[in-house]
Amino acid sequence: MLTASELRALITDLESDRVELTVSTKNTDKFGEAICAFANDFPNHRQSGYLVVGVGDDGTVSGLTVTDSLLKNLGALRSNVNLEPLPAMTVQKYTLPEGEVAVVEVTPSDLPPVRYKGRVWIRVGPSRRGANRQEELILIEKRTALQRTFDVRPCVGCTVDELIPDLFLVTYLPAAVDRAVIDENDRAIEEQMASLRFYDLAADCPTNAGALLFARDPLHWVPGASIQFVRWAGTTMADDPVAETRFSGDLITVLRELQGFVSLPTQSRPVAADAFRERTETDYPPVAIRELLANAIMHRSYESNAPVRFYWYDDRIEIQSPGGLYGMASPENFPRQTDYRNPVVSEALATLGYVNAFGRGVIRAQDALRGNGNPEAEFTFEATHVLATIRRAP
Repeated sequence: MLTASELRALITDLESDRVELTVSTKNTDKFGEAICAFANDFPNHRQSGYLVVGVGDDGTVSGLTVTDSLLKNLGALRSNVNLEPLPAMTVQKYTLPEGEVAVVEVTPSDLPPVRYKGRVWIRVGPSRRGANRQEELILIEKRTALQRTFDVRPCVGCTVDELIPDLFLVTYLPAAVDRAVIDENDRAIEEQMASLRFYDLAADCPTNAGALLFARDPLHWVPGASIQFVRWAGTTMADDPVAETRFSGDLITVLRELQGFVSLPTQSRPVAADAFRERTETDYPPVAIRELLANAIMHRSYESNAPVRFYWYDDRIEIQSPGGLYGMASPENFPRQTDYRNPVVSEALATLGYVNAFGRGVIRAQDALRGNGNPEAEFTFEATHVLATIRRAP
């Protein structure tokens, strides 16, 4: 957090590329572009950037009164679906002799380029602008040096010929990138994928995320990338399986197939809402199953060869995701605290609308279960897996 003297120094340095001053309190696009630019840290300061609300371009404090509503709105930008991948930032109020100011501190991203509404923004000197092709390549190279997670590592042996181009160009790209940017784009598919962290230009191959989402046969490259469904004729694995299938292939197609499949085995029945009306209940609300399945696919460890297990018993459904809780998430703070084992896959599924961009999937599932008359889902956390259990509605 800045001290008052450090804040004063930033305000008076009108040529700094680490600070943006504004008197506007409602220009969300301006705020989003500034946060995006600081997260990209194009000058490579490896220091935080600051959006200061309540100070004019000439360094004059406007006399703004910083309300709780303003601080809340600025803080909400942290989870704005238009900012991808989500940046790390804090919001603080400062009181100066001339008036109050709100300061948004943005930490440089480990996964540049960050986009706001599908466009990459950077700061060059005291000005903010959209990045050109060469500047995006510089940010991609920076990300390569910082990459840590499995999904952004190169998928060695895989080539662009192993991919289904239309899945990226027709299905994914229009959902992720501003249409004007696409229309102006004359780059090769490798460069376009690299700007979204699906291709490693240095290794000249797709990343693991690129293989999972767009390869013809992801199982060849990531052996555990499948969902095993079994319907058991009873309440234990000792009973006979009556139906079994495996969902495999690119994640986009798999999730599309699962969306329809989870509704098929669910029985519905009328329940009296009051003396004159009825409502329909099911054994399991499909939205809860979909949310917990998507959560398991998104957060699983793809370094494990085990599939996601989707087991349907007479009295419950079990969804087991390989890999324990990740990062800052723990049994004590789950599901309030979210961390991402696979940030690029998570961003892609949010972009396509299969998961919630604000980490609310488990909360939505619990709400749907309560509304349908089911007990809340139970979670078991082990070092090797997370197990979600949904009990049948009585």
